[in-house]
Amino acid sequence: MGSTDALLRSVANPRDMKEIEVEQVAESDLDDPVFVEGLPGVGHVGKLVAEHLIEETDSTLLARVYSEHFPPQVGIDDSGVANLAHAELYAVPTDGRDLIVLTGDHQAGDNTGQYRLSETFLDESERLGAERVYSLGGVPTGELIEEYSVLGAVSSEALIDDLEAAGVEFRSEEPTGGIVGTSGLLLGLGSRRGLEAVCLMGETSGYLVDPKSARAVLDVLQERLEFDIPVEALDDRADEMEEVISKLQDMEAAQSPSSGEDLRYIG
Repeated sequence: MGSTDALLRSVANPRDMKEIEVEQVAESDLDDPVFVEGLPGVGHVGKLVAEHLIEETDSTLLARVYSEHFPPQVGIDDSGVANLAHAELYAVPTDGRDLIVLTGDHQAGDNTGQYRLSETFLDESERLGAERVYSLGGVPTGELIEEYSVLGAVSSEALIDDLEAAGVEFRSEEPTGGIVGTSGLLLGLGSRRGLEAVCLMGETSGYLVDPKSARAVLDVLQERLEFDIPVEALDDRADEMEEVISKLQDMEAAQSPSSGEDLRYIG
């Protein structure tokens, strides 16, 4: 019964979601800031660091980035209000370098979206004055570990010495398969823009959210960017996770008392 014109008008609704939309919330007066990315990934290492930076400082929400490349879902806050999937950019002033911190609950679900969103994140960070990029993530070991190393990858060899002095390890052909997702693309695309780009990756089992690995990455970030923020909240989360791991190991031992093997997988 409806006409073709009516159908076309309904499809071409000006309120339709665009591929990527940046909602500006506030402006920033940060001085020569550094862009720091911490989106979900292995062990949620980068996301934990980003959230800690935001929560422990006088941070300001600058922008929300919406995209049809994010999963088709909403998040629900404590009061029951729904929010469309998005990423957020915060201004994070510190006692050293000022930061622009990117975080969120999702990465893009397809290759095209990963590239286009990464370009958008870099566009926004450059617009806000950042010329250096630090992307944060985790490197899976496949087993529980005691000593946490931080691996690095950079856009230029000139950056390696200072990072090694801060305890970052550069291992031949590691991580195996390269760096996947936003953290890797910010490094590669940032380099093509002439930005100084660094990826810091904390070793983690890959089975659980890993605050200890996040603390190791945060320590390096603080030393390199010369700022200092409280870490007690992150340490408390690490202690809670240690208790969870201990209980899981006890359960595993009770189920296999004669195996004598360490816990290698937690499903």
